[in-house]
Amino acid sequence: MDVYQRFKDYQGDMCWQAHIAELNRDSDLEMSGLSLDEVSSLRTSDFDFEYAPSENKEVCQEIKLFIQHHEWLGKLPNRPTHRFTARLKKNGQLAGTIIMAVPNAFSNLLGRENKNKEKLISRGACISWAPKNLGSWLISSSIKWMVKNTEFRYFTAYSDPEARELGTIYQACNFIYLGQTSGTAKQYLDPDYPEKGWFSDREFRKKSKYYRYAAELGIDKETWRGWMKKYSPNWDIIPPDVKLNIKEREHQYRQSCQCRVVPAKHKYVYILGKSKKETKFYRNLFEQNNPKKVGLQYPSLRGQ
Repeated sequence: MDVYQRFKDYQGDMCWQAHIAELNRDSDLEMSGLSLDEVSSLRTSDFDFEYAPSENKEVCQEIKLFIQHHEWLGKLPNRPTHRFTARLKKNGQLAGTIIMAVPNAFSNLLGRENKNKEKLISRGACISWAPKNLGSWLISSSIKWMVKNTEFRYFTAYSDPEARELGTIYQACNFIYLGQTSGTAKQYLDPDYPEKGWFSDREFRKKSKYYRYAAELGIDKETWRGWMKKYSPNWDIIPPDVKLNIKEREHQYRQSCQCRVVPAKHKYVYILGKSKKETKFYRNLFEQNNPKKVGLQYPSLRGQ
């Protein structure tokens, strides 16, 4: 069943991810081999933080299964780049994970010249018996690792009101709140593939979809490949009649899908440099570029 169908009528006081943890609690505890006394005494110091390189297929598969079971969206993000884990030192059991990815759209919060310093915190979950602060510790540790080992300096994240999320974990990590203006206003469902769930209008413009439109028009793959840039068509070299027909195919596919309006997501950002001086520089740059987003109050009402 599609994730949105699962919780559309949910009226609980907790967010959907916490609800999943409640449902998993007994089975998680049984599989862990730990007693209630043992898990109640756990601290973040009882866990090892690790970076999981994409080349380690075994661990990446383990993370994928963990996300499917414990994270409310239940699937990996598009274009994941960095994965992190928290493992119980006692037995090596995976207890939490964070996945960072290429942003769907760059925020330019530090100016266009620094857009490539942005990374999206796209997925994250902890097992139900984990200490309450393991998630925030894992996020903070992941960001520190990224700053130490890469050129990324600001980290964006979203919370979804439909899942009754406020972004409490980002508030606990002292993220900057950017407001509730982010995300697509509409989502779509392909009636031929309902199991794939709802998606944003970016799906209609994905590289794979353009190959599909071209094939439907009888354009061979090699010809179309010559008209493509890395992720999108090179409209400047595509014949006008072909361009028109491709866009018409995109429109027809959009019209064939079920459409629904969704509330905007809450958006957060964390800015960190390798030194206090660098952190101050980038935070000042953020304030200069985003004066209306400075000092916004954290949201406090679920589902709004």
